[in-house]
Amino acid sequence: MESGAGKHWTEEEVKALLSVWSEKNIRKQLHGTLRNKGIFIYIAKRLQELGVSRDWKQCRAKYKNLKYEYRTVKYAHNSGDVTKTMKFFHDLDAILRYEPVTQLAAEENSRCSATETQLNTSPTTDSTQ
Repeated sequence: MESGAGKHWTEEEVKALLSVWSEKNIRKQLHGTLRNKGIFIYIAKRLQELGVSRDWKQCRAKYKNLKYEYRTVKYAHNSGDVTKTMKFFHDLDAILRYEPVTQLAAEENSRCSATETQLNTSPTTDSTQ
């Protein structure tokens, strides 16, 4: 099981994921989107071009884990605990800096309905005119 879910990500693989994730169009698509399988399929294909063999589920899991760890460290720093750190914190900070982290917690309950509304209205502009 060479590319199984339990295979540890190397530093080079994480750097490749971060480089794809840092692209503006990828960040825009990932921000606030719940149904994001297609985005992660695209990310996995881009990673393959960079020599990283990961499927979309592995990319999504790593994305979620990195984002969670980043928010944990960021919260600790904002609370005055500067001892908590992570390896790619500065890279993630550059990527996630503009996401409304505090807004996410406040909108936890209404997040699904808001995203569905965005998904239903964004592809067609005919219905809004």
